[in-house]
Amino acid sequence: MLSGKKVGIIGVGKLGEALALGLIKNGVLKSSDIFGSAKRESSLERIRTKVGIDAFASNRDVVAHSDIVILAVKPQNIAKVCKEIRSALKPTQIVISVAASVSTSYLEEHLEVEIPVIRAMPNTPSLINAGMTAICGGRFATKEHLALAEEIFASVGLVVNLDESLFDGVTALSASGPAYIYVVIESLAEAGVKLGIPRDVSTLLAAQTMLGSAKLVLDTKQHPALLKDSVTTPAGCTIDGLLELEDGRLRVTLIKAVVKAAERASQLVKT
Repeated sequence: MLSGKKVGIIGVGKLGEALALGLIKNGVLKSSDIFGSAKRESSLERIRTKVGIDAFASNRDVVAHSDIVILAVKPQNIAKVCKEIRSALKPTQIVISVAASVSTSYLEEHLEVEIPVIRAMPNTPSLINAGMTAICGGRFATKEHLALAEEIFASVGLVVNLDESLFDGVTALSASGPAYIYVVIESLAEAGVKLGIPRDVSTLLAAQTMLGSAKLVLDTKQHPALLKDSVTTPAGCTIDGLLELEDGRLRVTLIKAVVKAAERASQLVKT
């Protein structure tokens, strides 16, 4: 569906770069079909050389060249960018925002144009084509618009279409989630060091174990509890480790971490 479309990315940082490279490497779009913007000349040069796309210092220039405009800026800068580009937008274009906690209604209000708006919440593993993105549409977004957005983010990982009321939870779970996983990997690796395993090997063991376990959940579609039980043999060592995790309230702590992050996500940008 994206064939023949021009995509503009306003604010080509790490995520914008990952999206552009994903679209190009997976053959979804050609480099000549993607445009970007950045404030500093050094960033513009990085975009042109590393990503291989044309780049502008003006966000309005990106809009002028694009059918789909992706806002990859920080939440606190969204209102400013919307004000800057709204007079250049046409109703035939699509605006996609990846800014955390910025609702579709907030975007529509600040764009002041009846234009299809889509909210997306990707995460940092998109940098290696292993991302998880949730999308939802605003008042003027159709199924076709959502399908275009899905194709964009599918180039860097998996995509789900969810009701916008769930997006604070998505931000807390899948967008913030990698940080929690890194703490778990770090902790497991430290345990290996405590037991005499070299740090680099211990980190490899922990990270690959996390990767393989996650892949089993995705590939088998079995409940994590069933997979956990398949590892836990009667009177074995795994059950002793699990009892320690329960005693340390790891399960409850992780749940509370996601809930707390969701509460904060709801406060980042007031609608």
